[in-house]
Amino acid sequence: MARRNTLIAALLLAVLGHALVLQWLASQAQDVPGLRLMTAPMLTRLLQQQAPLPPPVAAARTARVSRAATVLESVAPSSPPKAPASAPAPEPELEIVASAPPAATPAAVVTPAPDATSPADTAASGTATTAGTVPATQESNALDSWPRDTRVNYQVGGYFRGELHGNARVDWQRDGDRYQTRVEIELGLVSLVMLSQGRVGAQGLMPSAYEETRAGRRRSALLQDKIVLSDGRQVPRPDGVQDTASQFVELSHRFASGQLPLEVGRSVSFWMARPGGVDFWTYDITDKEVLQTPQLGAVEAFHLKPRPLVDPRGNITAEMWFAPSLQYLPVRIRVTTGDAHVDLFVETIEQR
Repeated sequence: MARRNTLIAALLLAVLGHALVLQWLASQAQDVPGLRLMTAPMLTRLLQQQAPLPPPVAAARTARVSRAATVLESVAPSSPPKAPASAPAPEPELEIVASAPPAATPAAVVTPAPDATSPADTAASGTATTAGTVPATQESNALDSWPRDTRVNYQVGGYFRGELHGNARVDWQRDGDRYQTRVEIELGLVSLVMLSQGRVGAQGLMPSAYEETRAGRRRSALLQDKIVLSDGRQVPRPDGVQDTASQFVELSHRFASGQLPLEVGRSVSFWMARPGGVDFWTYDITDKEVLQTPQLGAVEAFHLKPRPLVDPRGNITAEMWFAPSLQYLPVRIRVTTGDAHVDLFVETIEQR
């Protein structure tokens, strides 16, 4: 009897010990700090519509020559690919990136520029995102071409088991060659925050870290020599990679500088990283539309629609509208999944 009691006590102690270890590990995971935010800027003026200046031809020509460190490219349109014959069930969470990076750029999705490379090709050639040296004057001019600190405020509508109402904003900040882009969406008690930080280089934004927080749950991706995903997996870092938050500012700048033509019938392609994976995205510039806004009046904007991803985990699409008269900023963003959608519509734009 005594021996039996001893075995039971030992078993209970072992179970208790494992439980304590698991609890400690969980507490350590919860205590991992997030990214440190930049100091909020003082925004003093409201942006109004202005006739857009013609994109500088020199910038477009320079971009063609110095694209060794980026694959963000405007390509001729091609027929959109057919959806996969059998797609997995949609994920319960709202996800924009849906699959692990393919070994090479999928030909069915996009016809890349001749020098575009996949993450695998980049790793094999030893070319990093920051490859090559950039003259100081070119680096300085690149910094000067970026907009001052900016906040785009949106009114949010949509539908998910009923009508959705809320507000959102996209914040852009730059301190020297460091940047921060923060996207915050609030729908009552539900909120989503996406944060991107990194450097501004001659070829564009070079994210170093991305995180998103939803319902108190934080997921992140580190973009260093390799990309470390939220589950610890490491994947090669492709040239010109962006993340879900940085893409809005990166595209705005390239359209405004003339490095990418904002024209109906063209397409824009780039790699995009999220905590769950890295994917090659192509947006088709499908229309030029006039959006009626309550405070900025009628705004002419170009509509970008994404092509289907290869082997997606869900049925998410994200569309964007960029307005040349408002510094080529995204004045509308619409995310759709199945029968649900969220629509961000510009209200005001503040700048320092």
